[in-house]
Amino acid sequence: MVLMPRRVKYRKSQRGKTRGIATRGNTLLYGEFGLKALENGFVKSNHIEAARVVVARKSRGAGKLWINIFPNKPVTKKPPETRMGKGKGDLNHWGCVIKRGKVLFELSGVPVAFAKELFRLVAFKLPVRTRFITRDIMH
Repeated sequence: MVLMPRRVKYRKSQRGKTRGIATRGNTLLYGEFGLKALENGFVKSNHIEAARVVVARKSRGAGKLWINIFPNKPVTKKPPETRMGKGKGDLNHWGCVIKRGKVLFELSGVPVAFAKELFRLVAFKLPVRTRFITRDIMH
């Protein structure tokens, strides 16, 4: 299941800047435990899907996972060995810009040790450094 928008206003977008601190989405909203980004970066849709699959397999249906990020930014790529010019490349994949402080995933209904282990496995799948947070102690 590839995460992507159903429809977009513009097919191609510019890259923009990946800097700044998240002012929205920087606290836990739904779950007891969370995975917070410690650096700015760009997460592809296949990274999010890989993280979701890890949680689904390891938890075996226990607990509930919330994914707070969505790949809404189209990324284009020109074919290999193509000369410069001739317009912007074709759509290659979807991704989302991550600002530091953003809570990427939330989890509830499982013990603390198990949640910590799950998010450790999820962190391996992501291209940004992350930290495990809990509701009582917000880091």
